[in-house]
Amino acid sequence: MNKKIGFIGAGHMGSAIIGGLIHKAIVDASQIYAVTQHQDKTQTVAKQFGINASANIAELTVTSDILVVAVKPKVIAQALSEALPFIKKDTVIVSIAAGVTLANLEKVLGADKKIVRIMPNLPSLVGEGVSSITPNAKVTEKDLEDIKVIFNSLGKAEVVSEDLIHAVVGVSGSSPAYVFMFIEALADAAVQGGMPREQAYTFAAQAVLGSAKMVLETGTHPGVLKDMICSAGGTTIEAVCTLERKGFRTAVIDGASAAMIKSQEMSNKK
Repeated sequence: MNKKIGFIGAGHMGSAIIGGLIHKAIVDASQIYAVTQHQDKTQTVAKQFGINASANIAELTVTSDILVVAVKPKVIAQALSEALPFIKKDTVIVSIAAGVTLANLEKVLGADKKIVRIMPNLPSLVGEGVSSITPNAKVTEKDLEDIKVIFNSLGKAEVVSEDLIHAVVGVSGSSPAYVFMFIEALADAAVQGGMPREQAYTFAAQAVLGSAKMVLETGTHPGVLKDMICSAGGTTIEAVCTLERKGFRTAVIDGASAAMIKSQEMSNKK
């Protein structure tokens, strides 16, 4: 990609994106610029990744073809206001601030700007995340392809309409927490069965990773894959029936739905 990419903010998620771009050779490190609230932090990030340290938001913005704003939601308006006078006509502004809508962003930047709202999730930090991409009307198909390339470097990325953002929260934004709980519970069961704790985590986590990979790579319905393991009168169908009696699926659905409802409530308060 022959683009200069600037990062306002380089915390955990900003650094993950920078690392993904370099690791996947999407752009050369020399094409990436960063600025943070503190110059020493900026220098540390620049040295870590071999990228350019910008002196301030103005300098960074003038340089950037794609501007990734990776700051907390409470300070994004201030950061965008500082950048606004220096944004070029074709610059694509990317926000990863949770709960900050396109309308919120356009209120600060103007509806004439190219704006993309992204919702990445925690596994992006290890290159196995999933990100939703929601562009405004000014973003072109070519712009969108560039953004897809960037966020696919963190795992997978899908374009979704903004009305589906709350569903994204439930199914990917918040769900790593549910999965961590599941892994912990599986490991607890293994420990109860006599397995050492660290080994139990390895078995449980790898089982979840491998199962997810089968869904994504085979394209087979999860129910069909489940049936492949459930031999008649065997151990797996016994476990499945027990989980069903305990309300396993209902608990997962209710939990994810609760996250969606809370996301909607929080959005309405902004």
